Amino acid sequence: MSHINLQAIFSARSRITTFVRHTPLEFSRRLGAHLKLENLQRTGSFKLRGALNRILSLSDDERRRGVVAASAGNHAQGVAFGCRQVRVGALVVMPEETPRTKVKATQSYGVEVVLFGHTYDDAEAEARRIERETGRVFVSPYNDPLIVAGQGTVALEILDDLPNVAQVLVPVGSGGLICGVGLALKAVNPTIRVVGVTSCATPAMYNHLKGERLPQLPTIAEGLSGEVEPGAITLDIAPSVVDDVMLVEEPDIRAAIAWFVEAHHLIAEGSGAVCIAALRACPNLVDAGPTAAIITGGNLGVEERRRILA
Repeated sequence: MSHINLQAIFSARSRITTFVRHTPLEFSRRLGAHLKLENLQRTGSFKLRGALNRILSLSDDERRRGVVAASAGNHAQGVAFGCRQVRVGALVVMPEETPRTKVKATQSYGVEVVLFGHTYDDAEAEARRIERETGRVFVSPYNDPLIVAGQGTVALEILDDLPNVAQVLVPVGSGGLICGVGLALKAVNPTIRVVGVTSCATPAMYNHLKGERLPQLPTIAEGLSGEVEPGAITLDIAPSVVDDVMLVEEPDIRAAIAWFVEAHHLIAEGSGAVCIAALRACPNLVDAGPTAAIITGGNLGVEERRRILA
């Protein structure tokens, strides 16, 4: 399992606990599920957890070299926040179409932001080029045991607050979160169902687990977009900890964002709302037993918010 076990996830929790919030697990009567509100996390996303665990583990040599990362937004803010805490220089590459809200939030931590390419894959390729040419340390949003272990701390909090949890729904892009969460949950209780949820437009992990070849398409869930790089540890871990993956439609994600505002007076970005979309489309999902759904982020741009709520 690429050297990630329950002890590594507990170590991550100890390492990052000063900087992250134990976010609420709020029961939604209308959905019949408990919502893990990582949209209320510092920087507005769960991505802070993995980024901090990696950056707080940098060696002295790595700190001197500085870091480079690629992100559609939330990982960028986590990296920027972490680098600010330990005074490490950082350069973040983001796609040109990244919502301005996320670009400005990343810049506010004092890191250099480069806008490059049209997709996350373009940005990652540029970040890898910078890594090769400058010696900076590439901080992957998913392909790193320390990142995966950091994301797994979400599961420890769910287990603290809902010890009898039977099923956890997890937004899935390249798999860093679902692999960390799945490893933690299965180590504690192998019968807990771990179900990934993603947009039809962001099917990378769905394709891998289901043997499909669905294309990447424009999406409101940009945090889930992009292919998984060949040889990524998540491709190895996911089949052993993920019980199923569901697809949801783009209009249903938009409707879920609006519903979340109306029902809970909270904001979820597109990638954060996919589990709400799944629960609204398939109410019988909760028949599996006490269910938690991770709302991964709330960094939704003002203009996008206006369009959806209109």
